[in-house]
Amino acid sequence: MAIRAYLLIEAQTGKGNSILRDLLALSETVQADRVTGPYDLICILESDDLDTLGDIVRDTVHKIPGVNRTMSCLRFTS
Repeated sequence: MAIRAYLLIEAQTGKGNSILRDLLALSETVQADRVTGPYDLICILESDDLDTLGDIVRDTVHKIPGVNRTMSCLRFTS
């Protein structure tokens, strides 16, 4: 079963559209949207395991130009 994370992203001013394009290019992205509120984008990511998901956030998303910080919210299923 895939692990799903809702990734809340704070972006630098003027970088939202380019970040969105980069997120949508990731094979692990299920959905990505620009939003209003305390965060600028929300991205839903899926991976086969938690370690891989963490690697994607740390090694890929955080290196996208304009990403200031992220908060990951993992989905729990019963």
